[in-house]
Amino acid sequence: MMTGFAAGVKASDVAPGNVVSIVVAGHPLCVGHTEDGRWGAIDDVCTHDGGDLADGELDGNAVECPRHGGRFDLFTGRVLALPPVVPVRAYPVHVDGDEIVVDLP
Repeated sequence: MMTGFAAGVKASDVAPGNVVSIVVAGHPLCVGHTEDGRWGAIDDVCTHDGGDLADGELDGNAVECPRHGGRFDLFTGRVLALPPVVPVRAYPVHVDGDEIVVDLP
């Protein structure tokens, strides 16, 4: 069962093509807004060395870790580029009015 949690960030504050770091219900998350208007969230920690993914860049649906260039899919959490080999967890996101809402288990 998933439960929606308000992210505490307004959708209008996150321009397309950007990611932000938030904490929702104690979970540090990297929330992204793609250029084509979609929203996604993944754990905000690189499985390679623990770096903050939200400090990186969003390229299409790929979040690039700023430390060693590992890339993760914003919607599935799967690894798109090494050095990480372990995926991160992904979470559904929707926007309610101007509020970003993340669904957590």
